[in-house]
Amino acid sequence: MGRTIVEKIMSSHSGVDCRAGDVAWIDIDNRTARDFAGASVVGNLEKYGGDFPINDRQKTFFTFDCNVPANTIPYANNQHRIRLFARKHDLKVFDVDAGIGSHIVIENKFGKPGTTTVGTDSHLNIMGSVGAFGQGMGDVDIAYAFKTGNVWYDVPQTVKVTLEGIPAKGTEAKDVALAMLRRFNNHELLGKAVEIYGSWVETATLEDCITFSSLATEMGAIIALIPPNDNVLGFFDISREEAVYADSDAEYSEEYVLDINELEPLIAAPPSPSNVSPVSEHSDVKVDGVFIGSCTNGTYQDLKYAAELLKGHKVASGIMLKVVPATRETWSRLLDEGLLKDIFDAGGIISNAGCGGCASGQIGMTGEKEIQVSTSNRNFKGKQGKGNTYLAGVGTAVASAVLGRIASVHELKEVR
Repeated sequence: MGRTIVEKIMSSHSGVDCRAGDVAWIDIDNRTARDFAGASVVGNLEKYGGDFPINDRQKTFFTFDCNVPANTIPYANNQHRIRLFARKHDLKVFDVDAGIGSHIVIENKFGKPGTTTVGTDSHLNIMGSVGAFGQGMGDVDIAYAFKTGNVWYDVPQTVKVTLEGIPAKGTEAKDVALAMLRRFNNHELLGKAVEIYGSWVETATLEDCITFSSLATEMGAIIALIPPNDNVLGFFDISREEAVYADSDAEYSEEYVLDINELEPLIAAPPSPSNVSPVSEHSDVKVDGVFIGSCTNGTYQDLKYAAELLKGHKVASGIMLKVVPATRETWSRLLDEGLLKDIFDAGGIISNAGCGGCASGQIGMTGEKEIQVSTSNRNFKGKQGKGNTYLAGVGTAVASAVLGRIASVHELKEVR
């Protein structure tokens, strides 16, 4: 019997033949901790780690992305505690100017297809976007990974989902992910690894894959694994033989087909990412603010698209458009190409790289009764403030900022 992607990755990192339901100790290629919970990781290492607590310094690092630079004293204290520990033990810190940790792992090509990554980020399963395994864990588990280089896992069952057809023009990867949330909203994917197939997947950009896999947590899945296509392989400059793919006779706990042919833009209304319906059904909802960024939609591709859509338009009077690139490299490229100027001229507020509106109010939170359209991945009450957040793709976000109400990208003069 063949093996799924997650079974193959865990087998190669444990030295034994792993199957769903097995418990195995897995070697971890990248051990990370962010500013949120990172200080607790340090505390555990200092308490239990001994004089030489780090297994492999080249594979172990901190990323600051939730609150950058720190705008509260507790965050400032935590970040500096981490810096002092990192200096003492010669560990790399991707500090407040670097950007989102999961994107740094991919951007620096640490998280190649088939690798393993853990950290204190609940969305580290974004590594599924490149056919790698990633998982957010608690501070005690991450401290153990820092000290020993491995952690134990229950090898999950895998669900296979085939996306049938090609979405309509103007529909984005975010809309495809929202279609998944709309379909699988009854815990069908809970605790499962999910492999994603179909024509759209075969031609998706790396950025599309990142957007899709960043919502695996909201789907209830452990990870959404996308078999590396030519775009992903090209980014890492590797061959198919160097990546990991499921065997043709792999065993899946369930197999589903989801029709996305001619899919139109979707939106998730509060208070849940699975509360999904067409954007067109919400055209009477006035908005107060728009956020474009986060690990879900903060890539160069995302913000280039936003800049192109905004060019020649103005953000509606009284609307805040907040834009946060995912990484410093993305920020620099947008700056060099004049795309940040297009966003600025349209009325956008641009912040330094990081999680932005998705975490701790780096670029501002919503007030009570404030309505926001956000390209992030969560709209639970209180996640981005006291207001009500609708989750959508970049095109919907831009159109809503320009028109002052929830609007589809198709309502701008043209879909670019």
